[in-house]
Amino acid sequence: MADYYDLLGVSRNADGDTLKRAYRRLARQYHPDVNKDPGAEDRFKEIGRAYEVLNNPETRARYDQFGEAGLGGAAGMPDMGDMGGFADLFETFFSGFGGGSPGRPQRRGPQQGDDLRYDLTIDFNQAVFGQEREIKIPHLEVCDVCRGSGAKVGSGPISCSTCGGAGQVRRATRTPFGSFTQVAECPNCDGSGQVIADPCVSCAGKGVNQVRKKLLINIPAGVDSGTKLRVGGEGNAGFRGGPPGDLYVFLRVKNHPKLHRDGLTILSEVSVSYLQAILGDIIEVDTVDGPTKLEIPVGTQPNSILTLENKGIPKLGNPVARGNQRITVNVQLPNRLSDQEKNLLEQLASHYSARGRQHHHHKSGLFTRLFGQN
Repeated sequence: MADYYDLLGVSRNADGDTLKRAYRRLARQYHPDVNKDPGAEDRFKEIGRAYEVLNNPETRARYDQFGEAGLGGAAGMPDMGDMGGFADLFETFFSGFGGGSPGRPQRRGPQQGDDLRYDLTIDFNQAVFGQEREIKIPHLEVCDVCRGSGAKVGSGPISCSTCGGAGQVRRATRTPFGSFTQVAECPNCDGSGQVIADPCVSCAGKGVNQVRKKLLINIPAGVDSGTKLRVGGEGNAGFRGGPPGDLYVFLRVKNHPKLHRDGLTILSEVSVSYLQAILGDIIEVDTVDGPTKLEIPVGTQPNSILTLENKGIPKLGNPVARGNQRITVNVQLPNRLSDQEKNLLEQLASHYSARGRQHHHHKSGLFTRLFGQN
């Protein structure tokens, strides 16, 4: 299933009116009664599902945070239990093709504010251990002068003269099939039925002001790139007394020069000399907790993997549980040898060669004693 916002062709902060306009346009385009192309019906169902989810603030918030997995329901045609989606579709066709249904005036009540997105880049170690981080976000807040009413102090909204307070205007349209009445939202009051005669000077009658606010964000231990943090009530302010939206902080974690993450495991590499690999040693390696001692066992083979327990990534939501760090050992062979090193290695090679011949001779003698000579 494609992203719901992409299906409707709207941005992630689109308001309800933008969603409805996009839905109506696409519903007309892909409705099976209008569009006979293969796949049009499936596309129509997907568009309906997307609109039903995004038009509801509760399901939209779950979708923004968890994707389709947060909805809990199967994809397909939208749930029209409240007839909301069907009513929008009915209005789409009958108003779009010249019909109309007077219905009841749809006054606009309180509207929830838009959710906001903030992209935050953090260091590798900040993602591992968590941190409190101060950010500055521009968002809409309720005007503190008019307290969101949009009217100058001491005054208030009055009934819209264009629609008479109904929030809707009607227009008669003549067609070859007869005269139809088309109902539309009042353009003067945006469907609210009221206008501000004496607007607040501070917010120019909008009831909200754009401000830049400082927020202290708590980044939990174990986050990764793509993690979304929800900060409730810190999105844009609502209109006409509606609740504010939420702020979603999208995290991007910088790469570490030496450490790499694989789930809860940290991967790294270390280089040792061939003598350290043969004889064993104790060296220092980089970890997220700082330099830590690592034992190189005697006879360590090239590309061996050694483990440092509890030096990995804390589990998100349960920082007591940590992964491990796995270290790949690279054994470096010398390109050049000093005369002394060469002589010592030649003596060692001769020693092993002599032991090999002696061992072979011993095995041959033992074979002869056991099985006789052919």
